[in-house]
Amino acid sequence: MTNQDSQRPASERHVPVLLDRCVNLLAPGIERANAEGRRAIVVDCTLGMGGHSEAMLQRFENLHLIGLDRDEQAHELAGARLRPFQGRIDLVHAVYDEIADVVSDLGFPGVDGVLFDLGVSSLQLDERERGFAYSYDAPLDMRMDTSVGPTAEDLVNDLERNELLRIIRQWGEEKFAGRISTAIVEARAKDRITTTAQLVEVIRTVVPAAAARNHGHPAKRTFQALRIAVNEELDVLERAIPAAMSSLNVGGRVVVMSYHSLEDKITKRHFVQGSTSSAPPGFPVELEEHKPEFKVLTKGTEKPSEAEIAENPRAASARLRAVERVLKRS
Repeated sequence: MTNQDSQRPASERHVPVLLDRCVNLLAPGIERANAEGRRAIVVDCTLGMGGHSEAMLQRFENLHLIGLDRDEQAHELAGARLRPFQGRIDLVHAVYDEIADVVSDLGFPGVDGVLFDLGVSSLQLDERERGFAYSYDAPLDMRMDTSVGPTAEDLVNDLERNELLRIIRQWGEEKFAGRISTAIVEARAKDRITTTAQLVEVIRTVVPAAAARNHGHPAKRTFQALRIAVNEELDVLERAIPAAMSSLNVGGRVVVMSYHSLEDKITKRHFVQGSTSSAPPGFPVELEEHKPEFKVLTKGTEKPSEAEIAENPRAASARLRAVERVLKRS
């Protein structure tokens, strides 16, 4: 990415995924709050460059939006994009599993919508120095919050071979994880691996050419696994989904877009648990205390249309799920 590209406003650099569908799914919760005489509160848990947030603020004039992101650069770009809505937004530097604390600290008893657009953002992929992409050389960083935590370089050079193997196999779903982890350990014994290009070259030496032809770039799954590990993404998501569901007012909705099968499995599990009756099997009557608090709004996962994928190739792997709170126990 050129320096000139990095100076472009966020609205020109970012095409939000499934934008209309996300806003339409969140709309009933916002409209219910308005009908009840309350100002609707929506949390964009993955603010990014602010595309989804901007669309919601434009459509719903009485909406108050809370934007969370751990990436300070995202706050800078989204803040500029959302400046026209000053007074209707709170942008908070936080990880999305902190949603309950953020909402409470801002003085809101509950929210009417929560949006998650998971995975690595367009901003992070496009900024070369962040080290998320395998397509060009950069420092091996991969931190979403560059102010804290170990980098991908630290993991690649310091973890034991078995731990690297576990990460690459489990989170990258990479069938050549054994070969790759061994090759990394052998390469770093000669010289520290500090850049994305070095790591890509190590991976290329052990992934068969046929596998790369059939399944994309040979480093794709390893980079994905390291990014998830560096940012503790799945552990954070395990906490964030139930926290978001618990924060909802009745009629409020949680919408989740995931790009990885493990993210989707976590989302599905929490949504199914929340929407399942707790009545014992064979119990003749479903008592009030057994009724589920949530209703699943999507049948399986929804996917982008071919037209949207053609316009925005990064949308291709997106999978969308949504739930609505239908009952809140005191």
